[in-house]
Amino acid sequence: MRSFRLAVLPLAAALALAGCHKPEPVRADPNQGARAVTVVRLEPRAMTGSLTASGDLLPREEAAVQPEVTGYRAQRVLADVGDYVRAGETLVQLDPALLQAQLAQAQAQAAQAEDQARRVQGLDNQGVLSEEQIAQRRFQAQVARANLRDLQVRMQKMAVVAPVSGLILERNVRPGDLSAGGATPWFRMARDGQVELAAQVSQDDLTRIRVGQRAMVSLPNGATAPGVVRIVSPQIDPQTKLGIVRVTLPVRSDIRAGGFARAVFDDVAQAVPGLPESAIRYDANGASVMVIGNDNRVRRVAVQTGQRGSGLVQILRGPPQGARVVQNAAAFLLDGDLVKPTEAAPTAGQPAAQPAAKAAPR
Repeated sequence: MRSFRLAVLPLAAALALAGCHKPEPVRADPNQGARAVTVVRLEPRAMTGSLTASGDLLPREEAAVQPEVTGYRAQRVLADVGDYVRAGETLVQLDPALLQAQLAQAQAQAAQAEDQARRVQGLDNQGVLSEEQIAQRRFQAQVARANLRDLQVRMQKMAVVAPVSGLILERNVRPGDLSAGGATPWFRMARDGQVELAAQVSQDDLTRIRVGQRAMVSLPNGATAPGVVRIVSPQIDPQTKLGIVRVTLPVRSDIRAGGFARAVFDDVAQAVPGLPESAIRYDANGASVMVIGNDNRVRRVAVQTGQRGSGLVQILRGPPQGARVVQNAAAFLLDGDLVKPTEAAPTAGQPAAQPAAKAAPR
């Protein structure tokens, strides 16, 4: 009996001690209830889209036509606005009557001077005439020839011709008008009929346009015409901060110099801070994104958006670059909500994340 009691005592003591210790409570998971979300980084991305600019339609190269001789009246005007003329074609015929009379007189004087010069041939140092008289006759013959040649050239200039082939844009001469040097040009021409768009582009957008780039130009009549960038201005207007982009257009009757047109430049690419369109939330307060902090809690940050393209939106103002943003703005999240962020896979225009460097073995 005593041995039984001795065996029971240790067991009872153990049970008593066990009853004195309470079980430890299960700790709550801090991420319990957090919503899993995909995040993207606000960083520079290659955005490809379109750029719009407007400007005036101007001749690619303008030619001015003026008479080369003054003091003669226009006898006939042979061309008008809208005519396409060839280089060397007569546009105005001046009245040659006065010049013809002068030319006939000069021919007679030249013939007489030449005859007198021939008469003194071989009389040098003969004593028949003085050397001064002989030289004088020869000089008079030279002057008469030069005067005759001048009048002959003037006679050729009685026809005012087109200096280049092209389209006549403006006419400022009527039959009977007197030719005068330094006056308004009688004709203005667009060489080869070529008209192009001089688009005004901001200094920031100018760097995004290149020579040879294609554009679609909307004309004043509502029609469109394909164009190609010929020149990108090498300078910026210090007052307007705009540069000129020259866009070559096809030769068409509905493309008229002096009109106003708008160009849309395609495939304009640049690297700008951007986010996918799905990350932008729009409500009564404007555009915003949900930014994830270091504690994995979200907060709403207002943003100012810029250009769009390639499924991306440029962020002009908002969170700093590198910020983690919820990719799907449609997710119902409130300020302070706890989330489980997962980095989105790299997309076009977004550099892939670099793997962490492995430590060198010791």
